[in-house]
Amino acid sequence: MNQKIGVILVNLGSPSAPTPNAVSDYLWQFLRDKRVVDLPAWKWWPLLKTIILPHRAKRVAELYRQSWTSQGSLLIAISQQQKKLVQRYLSEQGIDAQVELAMTYGEPSISHAVTTLMQIKVAKIIVLPLFPQYSSTTTAAVFDAFAKVWQKHRDFPPFEFIHNYADNPDYIYALVQIISRYLKKETFLLFSYHSIPLRYEKEGDNYRQQCELTTQKIVEKLGLKENQWGIAFQSRFGREEWLSPYTDEFMKTAFANGIHKIAVVCPGFSADCLETIEEIAQENRSYFLRNGGEEFQYIPALNTQQNYIVALGKIIAKKCRD
Repeated sequence: MNQKIGVILVNLGSPSAPTPNAVSDYLWQFLRDKRVVDLPAWKWWPLLKTIILPHRAKRVAELYRQSWTSQGSLLIAISQQQKKLVQRYLSEQGIDAQVELAMTYGEPSISHAVTTLMQIKVAKIIVLPLFPQYSSTTTAAVFDAFAKVWQKHRDFPPFEFIHNYADNPDYIYALVQIISRYLKKETFLLFSYHSIPLRYEKEGDNYRQQCELTTQKIVEKLGLKENQWGIAFQSRFGREEWLSPYTDEFMKTAFANGIHKIAVVCPGFSADCLETIEEIAQENRSYFLRNGGEEFQYIPALNTQQNYIVALGKIIAKKCRD
């Protein structure tokens, strides 16, 4: 009997090419997900197709083009490296596993990853969404996509779905190590997380609490005082109120509030992507410096840092041995 364990690492996704058409196709899939935008289809889809996509696709495609790699988007390239390194880590631990990479939207798909593992008849499947903090807009969307494939099979193997790892000690340790490497004395540390509509929180999404949990664990390890750090939320769109304070507004008023030097870390992003490289390291850097700020430092995502690979590997290994 095959005892190989199947592992699926899942991130959000990206377009297949840095072109307006490819970006439009990707955003059409992404923004039609009810987990992401829960407006009635009759109201949202025409607006999305006729106004939002034509307006955003060209601009976003140009941003993707600036960081595109031979393997695809920066997110895809880093995620592929993470997959290989996690596979190596598990092998070194004596665990017979096959690691697949999947994206909630775009390629490689969750359906393809599951099918690949089903074909080799794995004894068990472990799904690890690369979103440390649970949200119905991200982690739950992964589960929805996984469940759709699951429903098509009668002979589906046992599976484990990892809900979150917001306060996992090895994940926290990895973040503390990379922050310590970049954070200078007398520099304010801002934790910036992807935002969600405030209405989702009122309906039960506990994402903010997960972000606060991660932040508090890091702050304790770093020994930061209350006036040395803050938390904000980025990447909102539309007119609806989202989780706040908003990162861009924080940057515009930071100097006036006595913050002369700032470093920004994004603990919710497993890999650098447009939301970190373009939005934080460029756009928000500009907001801070144009409004009086003296020094800005973006702290890279964990990406392929060895400590992070070990954290992911340990989370998976524990499930393999359960």
